[in-house]
Amino acid sequence: MLKTLCALLSAAALVGCAAPPSSYPVATMGESDIRWGQITHIDRVQIQTGEQFGVGALLGGVAGGVLGHQVGKGHGRTLATVAGTLLGGYAGTRIQDSAQTQSGQHIFVHLQSGVTVGVTQPTDSTLRVGDTVRIDGSGPTARVLRR
Repeated sequence: MLKTLCALLSAAALVGCAAPPSSYPVATMGESDIRWGQITHIDRVQIQTGEQFGVGALLGGVAGGVLGHQVGKGHGRTLATVAGTLLGGYAGTRIQDSAQTQSGQHIFVHLQSGVTVGVTQPTDSTLRVGDTVRIDGSGPTARVLRR
């Protein structure tokens, strides 16, 4: 029973890993907003980049459960399997979280319309306070670009 469960969890984990996330943003056909303004402030931030939520916990849990199952006999083996699954899941989540962040910037741009907007994006070391910039797109696809 436990071997079957481990095999099913392993197969599910492999399916989740089959299609790695693209490093390119997804664009849609059509027009986008372009706004002009001047950078007034830049804050450094960490951006969460992962889209495969739970894969680290799943893989860590399966690995921990398999390792825990190798210890002891009877109820001790069951306890070691459960403990290994929980600890492996926790470790897998921590590893996934640390691997899925990148340096970014929260950039405040005072637009020509008089409104100030903030855009969070991956770090662009060429952007400076005082630069005249354009903001392409809106919402999650908005990016601040040099003129």
